[in-house]
Amino acid sequence: MTDETDRPKLADQRDVETVYQPAEDSRLLAETVITEIGAAEYVLDVGTGSGYIAYTIAEETGASAVGIDINPEACQQAAAAGVPVVRGDMFGPFQTNSFDTVVCNPPYLPTPPEQEWDDWMEEALSGGEDGRAMVEPFIRGVGRVLRDDGQAYLLISTLTDPDAVREIAASEGFETAVIAEESYPFERLLVLSLTSE
Repeated sequence: MTDETDRPKLADQRDVETVYQPAEDSRLLAETVITEIGAAEYVLDVGTGSGYIAYTIAEETGASAVGIDINPEACQQAAAAGVPVVRGDMFGPFQTNSFDTVVCNPPYLPTPPEQEWDDWMEEALSGGEDGRAMVEPFIRGVGRVLRDDGQAYLLISTLTDPDAVREIAASEGFETAVIAEESYPFERLLVLSLTSE
């Protein structure tokens, strides 16, 4: 994909793939949630990318994990890793009350509009101007697919304004708790649990 100025793809500029590969954020979320999930659970990994988180959950817990991603190349990689995957945008393809657990490592880097690139790697990295372009719709939509006693886990960064994220969650009837965190030079990564009040 190129835009009207024929800029090269972001993936080409950064010499990376067009599918987000596991990094410290993916590992933190996966390692955290496997201690929270039981073998009989149905789990949805939103924005599955390479399928790493869903695959790790299934392997480590025995839970049934499915991924969803809007990027067709991500769906191919996740499927090649053995993850059942659906191409779609977050929750649309799934019935109400389908999952015990929903996890998400969304794009969370604040990105000014003039620095946006029109390609799949940008979709995987850019969280919009405030870093919450995918975070907010996730919180507002996840309650529909969660079972009554279900749990959601969301990875965010301090760059995303955790207080604002928690306010959005509260407005949707969720109690939140930070259940894991790691510090890096310019940010702290947090795993939030979302539980219906």
